[in-house]
Amino acid sequence: MLGAPPAELPPRRLSRIFRDLAKRAEDKVSIGEIRQALGDRSFATLFVFFACLNLLPFPPGSTVILGPPLVLIAIQMVMGNRTVWLPNFLLNKSIGADKFRHMSERFIPRLILVERLIKPRYWPFARDHADRVIGLIALVLSIAVTLPIPLGNWFPAFSCVLVGLALSERDGILLSIAITCGVLSLLVIAGVVVGASMMAGAVMH
Repeated sequence: MLGAPPAELPPRRLSRIFRDLAKRAEDKVSIGEIRQALGDRSFATLFVFFACLNLLPFPPGSTVILGPPLVLIAIQMVMGNRTVWLPNFLLNKSIGADKFRHMSERFIPRLILVERLIKPRYWPFARDHADRVIGLIALVLSIAVTLPIPLGNWFPAFSCVLVGLALSERDGILLSIAITCGVLSLLVIAGVVVGASMMAGAVMH
């Protein structure tokens, strides 16, 4: 009699991945090496990274520059790519091993705190199907982030962070929260656009 199929092992936590990278680093650590170490986690991690950049208080209009990388990653997720494609000039950029270890020492404890709140649970997708479905959600939110709408980009960027973290840890509860925030962010953008249109119409008349 055939036994039950083996349970899928949970993915390595990001804190463990970066800790291992810091230990193995000898001279330099390139973005290409980081992407390779992340494996099938590269989409989620890089998506969170670029989404966090869009949360920073940059001048208005900066999302037109910082948003397209999110769109690029989301499109590749929808296409079913196994790893994120990045231009060679970015993949070849590197950081000194000592500096990388110093950054890891400051970053990893904070990451562990976040990981204590999220964990693999109630994940609704088969492993090979998650990236495509979540990629569609990420693509819609990424386009919303890129649109030059005053005060309309922070909420969808925050939703992108939640989507990336949920995908990284296979956390179905966090994914539900992320989708809810994403829908609310789109409603906020729609409200901003409608309000601006009504104000413009009132001024013209």
